[in-house]
Amino acid sequence: MNLMTLDFASAQDSHDGCDDASHNHAAHDNTAHHHAPAAKPAVPEEVQEAIRTLLRFAGEDPSREGLIDTPARVGRAWLEYCQGYREDPSVHLTRTFEEVGGYDEIVLLRDIPFQSHCEHHMAPITGKASIAYLPNNRVVGISKLARVLHGYARRLQVQERLTAEVAQCIWDHLQPQGVAVVIEAQHGCMTGRGVCTPGVGMVTSRMLGCFLQDASSRREVMSLMGRG
Repeated sequence: MNLMTLDFASAQDSHDGCDDASHNHAAHDNTAHHHAPAAKPAVPEEVQEAIRTLLRFAGEDPSREGLIDTPARVGRAWLEYCQGYREDPSVHLTRTFEEVGGYDEIVLLRDIPFQSHCEHHMAPITGKASIAYLPNNRVVGISKLARVLHGYARRLQVQERLTAEVAQCIWDHLQPQGVAVVIEAQHGCMTGRGVCTPGVGMVTSRMLGCFLQDASSRREVMSLMGRG
């Protein structure tokens, strides 16, 4: 197989370059029209009180100066950490392209950084994902693969489920010949507590279609991801 492969940083650079003109125009508009910043979302008092209770449980005094505004800040932060609950990641795969010059080989986006939180301790999960698919007559914009990942990552997660959800979403909505997702991440619940072993990475993978059924295709895509 041939390969269309991009690491996430170069994909972002390419995308940013295409948007220079519109970005400059938008910057001019923003200069001309000074819009007020968006209001911060309100945090219900019961949420703030729950955070104060947690601070007391941890041995802190939530009434001291440095912690007065912490409950509201934490509440807003968790709205952001978990914004994936308020979106459907599959919506990013609804616009596809069939005019690809006859290209029908592997499309791979490597090393997409992401952050999530584990559902067991609500501790951070940080890592990178590589997502590949073998198109079947249509492709999707490369940034959409990262958006699907982030849509699922911005929820309370376990890495195994995150890997499976990303792969299944692409499989269901692009209907490709194959999908491969590999995620490597570090878990705060292991590095910052418990056994306290920083620097340890967990790797999970999910293969569907030809990458699951055909050993040579699987070896090829894993090699291209740097896992061969």
